[in-house]
Amino acid sequence: MNKVIITFLLCLGFQFSFGQENTNLNKFRQLHQELPTPNTYRTASGAPGHQYWQQRADYEMDITLDDNKQTIHGSEKITFYNNSPDHLSYLWLQLDQNMRAKDSDTYKIRTNSIDDNPSTFTINRMQNPSFEGGFNIEEVADQDGKSLDHTINKTMMRIDLEEVLAPGEQFSFSISWWYNINDRMKIGGRSGYEYFEKDDNYLYTIAQFFPRMCMYNDVYGWQHKQFLGRGEFTLLFGDYTVNITVPDDHLVSATGTLQNPDDVLTNEQRNRLDKAKNEFEQPVIIATQKEAEKREESKSRNSKTWTFYAENVRDFAFASSRKFIWDAMNVKQEDGTEVMAMSMYPKEGNPLWERYSTKAVAHTIKWYSHYTFPYPYPVAWSINAARIGMEYPMICFNYGRCEEDGSYTERTKYGMISVIIHEVGHNYFPMIVNSDERQWTWMDEGLNTFVQFLTEQHWQRDYPSRRGHAHKIVDYMKGDKNKISPIMTNSESIHQFGNNAYGKPATALNILRESVMGRELFDFAFKEYSNRWKFKHPTPADFFRTMEDASAVDLDWFWRGWFYTNDHVDLALSKVNTYQLESLNPENREKPEQIVGITSIRNATEIKKTYADDDKSILDFYNSYDPNEITQRDREEFERKRNSLSEGQKKLFDKNSYYYELTLQNIGGLVMPVIVRFNYVDGSNKVYRIPAEIWKINSEEVTKVFVEEKQVSNIELDPFYETADTDRSNNFFPPQPEKSKFDLYMDKMPKRPNPMQQAKKKR
Repeated sequence: MNKVIITFLLCLGFQFSFGQENTNLNKFRQLHQELPTPNTYRTASGAPGHQYWQQRADYEMDITLDDNKQTIHGSEKITFYNNSPDHLSYLWLQLDQNMRAKDSDTYKIRTNSIDDNPSTFTINRMQNPSFEGGFNIEEVADQDGKSLDHTINKTMMRIDLEEVLAPGEQFSFSISWWYNINDRMKIGGRSGYEYFEKDDNYLYTIAQFFPRMCMYNDVYGWQHKQFLGRGEFTLLFGDYTVNITVPDDHLVSATGTLQNPDDVLTNEQRNRLDKAKNEFEQPVIIATQKEAEKREESKSRNSKTWTFYAENVRDFAFASSRKFIWDAMNVKQEDGTEVMAMSMYPKEGNPLWERYSTKAVAHTIKWYSHYTFPYPYPVAWSINAARIGMEYPMICFNYGRCEEDGSYTERTKYGMISVIIHEVGHNYFPMIVNSDERQWTWMDEGLNTFVQFLTEQHWQRDYPSRRGHAHKIVDYMKGDKNKISPIMTNSESIHQFGNNAYGKPATALNILRESVMGRELFDFAFKEYSNRWKFKHPTPADFFRTMEDASAVDLDWFWRGWFYTNDHVDLALSKVNTYQLESLNPENREKPEQIVGITSIRNATEIKKTYADDDKSILDFYNSYDPNEITQRDREEFERKRNSLSEGQKKLFDKNSYYYELTLQNIGGLVMPVIVRFNYVDGSNKVYRIPAEIWKINSEEVTKVFVEEKQVSNIELDPFYETADTDRSNNFFPPQPEKSKFDLYMDKMPKRPNPMQQAKKKR
């Protein structure tokens, strides 16, 4: 330790030296220009204003699924309610299936390249599309059957009204259409069919299958950005009555509640379903695997119609197959309401799905409700579909298949549980908290991935969550900035979609919860946002403002850094100076270090005798004088100095504290709280948590002095890996070398073994 005398003032203080910074570049400037001006629709607090409004659309549909030709035929009646203060001369609808039309812009703008070992799927994506996709619109008519003028612009359709639709009025019209269902396994897609060659059967997961009203709100007017495949959907709430005609040996799951169980279910299935309504611990099998296998073989040529009704939802989807096994259980929420958690899956998903799917649905409902609001719908479905994870109100399609012998890998198990939690969780974001997915992917994917992370940690201790922990976003954030987009980027223009829209915002919110706001403040504010905007259309500003409004924490610096820039976190402990007050008490003086040089060491043996050894008369007072000897005069001088001090000064000198001056650098650009741990010589430690506002004046470098009663052995920044610091080599004092790693190059990685399968073979 360097020991110096610190000039003592009556008021002991430390001066920080800060560099001058351009005010316009200050990382703590408020988000005034970036956020829209508050108004009577959306307030400065982030809450809906007293004149907030939103449109509505109700649907009545008749749908026929042709299991021989793999087509969907449909007719719908839409009633649109103009709740805006605006007069509308036309309406816009989404035609999502047109993304698969041969002349779709999705194919035209797709970029690709060839590597040494392209997959069949990759090669197929390079070809000009041969699939005859897209809507075939047969009729658009008003409620009297009169044809309506309409214009189709790729994935959007405009309906021109003969009379302007005034505020408070409603307009009903009908559309008839059909389209070819896509083979998901060959050309991809959020919905479509999967063909099982072994038993010659199909599994249909059907969504985006009907013309849907575009959202019209106070922010954009019509949200009719073209659907190119990545940016998802922004839709209106409404009530749905849907009749779905399928082969009569199919089981159907859908958004809403089944209205005609006596017509489509057997007595045994209805009895089992009634039993499941009283089962809160273990799922009840409604349709068994043995029954599903029998249906696979028989293949009925008759049909039946399933009727579903859904209230106040923003979309509708369904699944249909004769291969389905079905199980269900009830979930009691914290407010006492009950929800039926249910799953349908083919035998290829067993035993994995029978064991975990419905329990994962129930677990999701429980914990999402805990962190937001009670699940408001009567059912929540999980449907097994290979290579997909996709969500719709009350129903989602999730991957996860077993090997033929029924074994599965650990990765498959946790991947399946996680995707079910994620997709069921989308009921909250954006199916209920109805953000604009077409524009801001992070508002549904990021928020949902965050609550997914919280929910996974309730599943089992140290659940292997893919996203959420701060250290798991480090590799992305320290990457090439040319390949990293700010979170606040339109969904179609994002680099590294998964990291940007899922991983980074989820991690940011977890850091906000754990390291910036604290769990109590964060959880209250997040629940406030969720409840303010359920069944409404929030924007990023509404989220940012609500989180601050409900917590009294200024977070503009956080939103700016994490959401508006592609800066990363790299805080460095660049220098540490150590000091100690010079003790006045002579008894506490440290003797100066005696330096014994090489010459003295060698002379001790090589010089056998000195002059003084032979002639003692040359020795005098100074040869026996000890300058460190404590004399009576020293003791009297100490008492004199001590008596001249105030009581406060006496305490400072008596404590004999250690002073550590830390110089901190912000290398990555993203300001963050400083979490620093002091490890003491005696083996104990202490953690300091310093708010990010330490960087308010100088966001590049600051110094701070810590006064310690014990001597420090080493110091570490971010000891719990909670700030996503991208370079930990500069987080230590004394510096610690990074551990180097090397890998043996392997031409081909062997297939990862399936431990469950290997264990079976050993029996």
